[in-house]
Amino acid sequence: MANKLYVGNLPYTVKDGDLNQLFAQAGAVASAVIINDKATGRSKGFGFVEMTTDEEAQKAIDMLNGQEIEGRKLTVNEARPMQPREDRGGFRGGNRF
Repeated sequence: MANKLYVGNLPYTVKDGDLNQLFAQAGAVASAVIINDKATGRSKGFGFVEMTTDEEAQKAIDMLNGQEIEGRKLTVNEARPMQPREDRGGFRGGNRF
């Protein structure tokens, strides 16, 4: 198991420090990051937490997956490796014709 966890369905009010404190209940947290929208700076409602050991990561999943925070049930599972994005064909400022 990897130490990096995906945390989904977070309330938009949760900040990095809140996430760190929440996961510290399961063990030592190496990092905790909420993903924000680049344009608005608002939370996207998910983040990533890295625990220091596999055992602590599994404990965090067992403790926090499905736990309700501010009326939202958290999704906590092992993070998958980032996949390369395919070009969506959007306008990039070049000559389109």
